[in-house]
Amino acid sequence: MGQSRTHRLDSLDATHDLGARLGGALGPGDVVLLTGDLGAGKTTLARAVIAKMCGIEDAPSPTYTLVQIYDTADGGELWHADLYRIEEASELEELGLEDAFDFAVCLIEWPDRLGDALPPDRLEILLTGGGTGLESGREARITGFGRWEERLDHI
Repeated sequence: MGQSRTHRLDSLDATHDLGARLGGALGPGDVVLLTGDLGAGKTTLARAVIAKMCGIEDAPSPTYTLVQIYDTADGGELWHADLYRIEEASELEELGLEDAFDFAVCLIEWPDRLGDALPPDRLEILLTGGGTGLESGREARITGFGRWEERLDHI
């Protein structure tokens, strides 16, 4: 099933802090799945990770490009994917995400579109609560699977 932790996100700064901690714990081959309703803060959290790992403060959302690839400070790659517009499994093959799972840090929004392609070693973050935008009452439930079960304390 996986090990879980819940983090309160009472402000935008709290979301950025979580993203920075997460970015400090990620390395090649780490897959992070970001779930939650539209406007839950998935892209905001991903941008905080990208800022920490790649030094890019205002990364664009990959809503229309589907994948944005960044160089990390340590010479690796970070792939930020938004699968909201994916309708068929064949579209996933064209993106090359499954290959990237082996060598890149992967942040994936709308991971339900992956279907059977979920990697066994992954970190799932469910963003819930609040209303529109980031405000008090929001939470991030973080669940580690595989090797992530023992790494949750580093976030």
